[in-house]
Amino acid sequence: MRKIKNILFSFFFLLAKLSSAQVLSGASQFKLYLPFIQGKKVALVVNHTSLINQTHLVDSLMNLGIQVTCIFAPEHGFRGDKSAGTHVNSDIDAKTGIKIISLYGSHKKPTREDMQNVEYVIFDIQDVGVRFYTYISTMHYVMETCAELNTPLIVLDRPNPNGHYVDGPVLQKEFQSFVGMHSIPLVHGCTVGELAQMINGEKWLQGGLNCSLQVVKVANYTHQTPYQLPIKPSPNLMSQSAIYLYPSIGLFEGTVVSIGQGTVKAYQCFGSPDLGFGNYKFVPRSIKGVAETPKFLNDTCIGFDMTLYGEKRHFEQSELNLNPLIMSYYYSKDPENFFIKNGFFDKLAGTNKLRNQIIEGKSVYEIRQSWKQELNIYKEIRSKYLLYPQN
Repeated sequence: MRKIKNILFSFFFLLAKLSSAQVLSGASQFKLYLPFIQGKKVALVVNHTSLINQTHLVDSLMNLGIQVTCIFAPEHGFRGDKSAGTHVNSDIDAKTGIKIISLYGSHKKPTREDMQNVEYVIFDIQDVGVRFYTYISTMHYVMETCAELNTPLIVLDRPNPNGHYVDGPVLQKEFQSFVGMHSIPLVHGCTVGELAQMINGEKWLQGGLNCSLQVVKVANYTHQTPYQLPIKPSPNLMSQSAIYLYPSIGLFEGTVVSIGQGTVKAYQCFGSPDLGFGNYKFVPRSIKGVAETPKFLNDTCIGFDMTLYGEKRHFEQSELNLNPLIMSYYYSKDPENFFIKNGFFDKLAGTNKLRNQIIEGKSVYEIRQSWKQELNIYKEIRSKYLLYPQN
């Protein structure tokens, strides 16, 4: 009986310990960064994910007497209500009256004029750990401007929901674009704070400049910590399953196959009117602020729903799933036009090798083996900048 009581006591003690070790974002740990910005003119690089519980960072800082002079808005806008690729206007925030400056479209990098009334910059945006998710490209340009103007940057770190693994092709320089700026794998395994340190340390800023950088770490977090995002990070990533599937399903954006944009299953399914195989039907519709002109608008698509796979097998598998892409190409009725001719697939992949390997009929194993050497080199580089344990 005493043995059972001891076991139960140990069990409940462990539960209490786990519940007390709550994951805390950098933004929620005011004492670690308020001393640096008190009395300073501060610019924020934020969007709708920049929350402390249910309160936006902008409102929290202003309530604490911090002088916020401008807001830099990335893709999808300050409030996160713009479709991918939609022009984001500079404006005034109706709630606070603060100037909003768009960092998307033709104006991706803050200018000297934008920074005239700024003494400190804070970056606080939830990332999902995939190279072609453009918030990290925005961070790069902000770091570059801060380095040029000797303006300190504070990155308020957040967990990476795909941070427990590293996979995919490493970007080749000739395929550098806004959807891939760094020589990192498609799934890079870093938080934004770790990646910011890597950008600095590897001299990836223009001219090899160094940004005056401070990272406020996430508390009680490791790269193996499962993290349920409290708010969708962008309009089409509507669920945790979509976030987990995003690295694999996102590659379809460079093909003629739909990934369910214009439905509630965006990034959780794939198909087209003439894919030639599948057991799941969906009809893309125009959804304002989410998918206003999706592929195959109002047409019935046939393919597969991957939702349960994303939910159940993500941590078990911990790698890119290339099978949907390879099978879709194999069953395509028009393989010549499967990959969109504008080269977007190669930009997403960071290389033309993956496309050519699929066309050549290479197996998943053969493709994965071709990444191995570059991935190992990257992992060595990454190890220098990790802020959190990696099992």
